[in-house]
This record gives sequence, C-alpha cells and structure tokens, in this order.
Amino acid sequence: MTTPARKRSLQPSTLRIGHRYRTSRLNGPYDALIIGSGIGGLTTAALLSELGWRVAVLEQHYTAGGATHSYERNGYEWDVGVHYIGDMGGATMSRRLMDFLTQGKVQWAPMDAHYDRFFIGDRTYDAVAGSAEFRDNLLAHFPREAAAIDRYLELLREVARGMRTFTLDRTLPAWAATLAGPILRRRLPRTFQRTTWEVLSELTSDPELIAVLTGQWGDLGLPPKRSSFVMQAMIARHYMHGGFYPVGGAWRIGEAILPRIRAAGGEVFTYARVDEVLLRDGKVSGVRMADGHVIDCRVVISDAGAINTFTKLLPSQVVQEHGYDNLLRTVKPSIGHLGVYIGLRGTAQDLGLPKTNYWIYPGGNDYDGAIDRFLQDPHGPFPVVYLSFPSAKDPSFERRHPGRSTIEIVAPAPYEIFEQWAGSTWGKRGDDYDALKQSYGERLLEHLYDKVPQVRGRVDYWEVSTPLSMRHFCGYGRGELYGLDHDPERFRQDWLRPRTRIKGLWLTGQDVMSCGVAGAMMGGMASAAAIAGPRRMVPMMKRIFG
Repeated sequence: MTTPARKRSLQPSTLRIGHRYRTSRLNGPYDALIIGSGIGGLTTAALLSELGWRVAVLEQHYTAGGATHSYERNGYEWDVGVHYIGDMGGATMSRRLMDFLTQGKVQWAPMDAHYDRFFIGDRTYDAVAGSAEFRDNLLAHFPREAAAIDRYLELLREVARGMRTFTLDRTLPAWAATLAGPILRRRLPRTFQRTTWEVLSELTSDPELIAVLTGQWGDLGLPPKRSSFVMQAMIARHYMHGGFYPVGGAWRIGEAILPRIRAAGGEVFTYARVDEVLLRDGKVSGVRMADGHVIDCRVVISDAGAINTFTKLLPSQVVQEHGYDNLLRTVKPSIGHLGVYIGLRGTAQDLGLPKTNYWIYPGGNDYDGAIDRFLQDPHGPFPVVYLSFPSAKDPSFERRHPGRSTIEIVAPAPYEIFEQWAGSTWGKRGDDYDALKQSYGERLLEHLYDKVPQVRGRVDYWEVSTPLSMRHFCGYGRGELYGLDHDPERFRQDWLRPRTRIKGLWLTGQDVMSCGVAGAMMGGMASAAAIAGPRRMVPMMKRIFG
C-alpha cells in the first residue's frame, strides 16, 4: 500500500545524537561555541577538543549531524543527505581524517564497481571505479576521444594540486594572507576561473562525452555551463575509485565523533537554537539563545552557512560596518530539492535492488537547457532524477530491519514553488501543500518504476520532503542543499575563509571549502587549523596523515 505524504506519522526519530539543551546542562566556561552540528562543525569541534579545547556545539535540530543525520518512520530508516561517499577505500586524506574523527568506528561498504549509471535520454552509460577502468570505459563508448579523455584526467590532477594552494591561502594567519595570498592565488591553475563547459568544450566538441563526464552534476548542484570546473574536478576525483556507504547508516558518523568532543569536557546540544552572536567592543563575547540565556565565550564558530551567519546571527549595523552586506551580493544560495523516502516490504536482495546509483536525464544531454526549462515551468519535466538504494548498499540494513528495504529519490526544486507556505509550521502546512507534495512524489515514483519496474506494487510507505523541510531541519533560509552555489564567482571570493573580519567569529563547513561530506569535513579541518594556528595543528596533522 502506498501511504500519501500528507498521512505520514509525525513521530520524531529515535536516531538521536547529542544531549537536549538545558541551561542547567551547560558546563562552561567554554573555549569555543560552534553554531550548527553538520560534519564541518563536528570536525572543527573534534579537532579543537583533541587540542584540549572545551567546545559546546549548539544544534537547533532534535539530533546532531546536519546532512549526515538519519531518521526512522513507520519501521523504516533513511539517511537524509548521505547517499555515497568517495575516497573511503584506501589511505586517502579523507579516509584518514574520517578514521581519526570517528576513532575508526565507522566501517565503509563498497558499492558496485559500476557505482553510477547515467540514463541520458535513451542511452545508458556507467561510471566505473578505478582510474584505468574509468578511462577504458569511456574509450569504449568514445573511441575517437582518447586525447580529450587523457587531457581531462590530467586536468583533474592539476586541480587537485591547485586545491592544496587554495586551502593554504584560506588558512593563513591574517598578516601572512596579506603578504602571501596574492602570490598563492596567481599560482592557481586557469581552470579555477572557468566554468565546466568552458573547459570541457575546449577538449571535445562531442556534447555526449561532456554529458557523461558531468553526469554527476547533481552532486554539486549546478549543470556544466554554470558550475565551476574546480568543483566538477573535485567531485570526479572524489569518486574516481568508487562509492562507499557507512555501515549502519550515516548517523553513525556523528555518533562516533561525539566521544572526542566529550573527552575534553565539551558537549553537543540539540534543540539549542542561537538567536544572536553577541559582541562587546567590536569583539565576540558569546551568544544569546532562543530562550534568552546568554553563553559567554570569546570564540564563536558558525557552521550555519555564510548567508545565515551574516543575515540572521549578527546585528545589521555590524554586518554593514564590515562590508558583508556587499560581499553577500557576490554569492547566492544553491538550489533546493525534493526528496522521496520510500519503504518497501521485501529485502533489497529479494527485490533485486542495485548498489548502483541511477541518474536519469529525461531531456538528453542538454543539462543546462533542461534546468532552464524546469525553472521556467516547475510542473514540466524534471532536469534530473536521482535514485539511491541505501538498503542495498548497507550490509547491516537487513539485520536492523528484517524483511524491509528502502529507496530514496532526489530531484531539484526551486524554493519559490513552496515559498507561499514558508510561514507555516512543519507538519501543519495544510491540504494544498500536502497535495502539491503528493503530486510531485507521484511523478518521481513513475521515474522509479520505469527504471526499477519490479518494485511497482511493493511500496509500503513513502513521504516527500521539500526545500521547506530542509529549511526547518537544517536552517537554510531557502532550503538550499549545497550552501552557496559552486560557480566560478564563488571561488573568487577571498572573504570565504574561516577567519572573518569580526574578531572572535569564524566560519566552518561547506561554505569555507566545498560541498559534500568530504568537502565540509575538509572545511572543518581548515577552520580548526586557522583557529588553533600551525604550531598546534601541525603535530596533530602529522598524527592524522602520517
């Protein structure tokens, strides 16, 4: 039986991380307060805790983890933001940092070698794990494009080298950034200033090859003519050796990081909404909570996103005084999304669910044209539909939920579609809102049934999330999935760094570096390095990375 979204149970999840905020539970004084508990905030908290800092993480949601949290409903369990992570199969920087943060307690299950499948119009292509395998697979489809493919792989390596320079520039102390920053930025490859389309169209005139190379554009939120090639290259390299899934669900990541924070006397508090960052004599002095309580602290680190930080958490005169009102005009929030969370009777094996993600492009290889048409008519064809099969990827799922399986569908959705209900309460937005969600959910289910026909009639429960759901649970003002848009202009913004112009206020997470779990985690590390300084961080980084 299919359960309409408007009739879903509203019981909260049992997968909770952190302690519920009470003023009596505060155990200050704290060395730092972190607003938001996404993977960036948790990474910064854990690394500073390892250096002996007492840190309080303040999360407005009922559970910590940000987009790495999971939830349960009607006997099913879903991850809201983690569908797969790359670089977890060997001793990469991402894996070493993840293992350090979680003390090696999170295991990673590999997906199929053909981890991503692209349905471009009526044609099908796979992304294959392994550099040589990736190249050979592309050559099998595009035998005349060997030079373009080899140059593309070379550019991926070039961007990776450039990102080390980019990260160093972002984490330098203020005095060093003034001196060395311009020199470092001149050393960046030319691709850091260009769109994905501009770079790839110089390598090949075949739009189909460009479409296959950018078939994961949903992972960064922008199609080729809008996205920064830097971000495209980082995503491609991140998954070059395949996709991996956290055994037990994404919530295990936050759960495993928590002990590092508590070991130094810190805590992660949930239901802990911050109303304002307080300043005294131009310097951070603490935060005011939604209940009016003031927590004193000279260091506040925001994992709430740059837009939220400078438009919601600070007095407008302070923002204007430091020029952030003008700087915010140089960036824009990424697009929102629809999510369909599906529960099925029958195991992943019984239903033949794959360990491969499906990317469906109904409009063919013109990705930019497809999203333009969708933005003009949101009731028209979706530009991309993504299918994920978490219960097939997680070898422990059947043990936790015997006889059941899950599927998740993601598709872009502009905030404007649902903006008229922005002032309403989650779970009580009215019949019109529920009917609109229902209609979108049914359309997305048809894409599922087209590619995985055996699940038709096996769906036991499903519900739909919208950009308003993202706004409610994760605090993003327009329900944006990836924070700031990852276009070339974003990577030109020198002010998007951990250190802000306000003494004692720092940024962390995906807006500091890049999107995704690995990007936000590296942003968290960059912030910890900038805050603690090289003298203290370098020895710890040697422990982590060897």
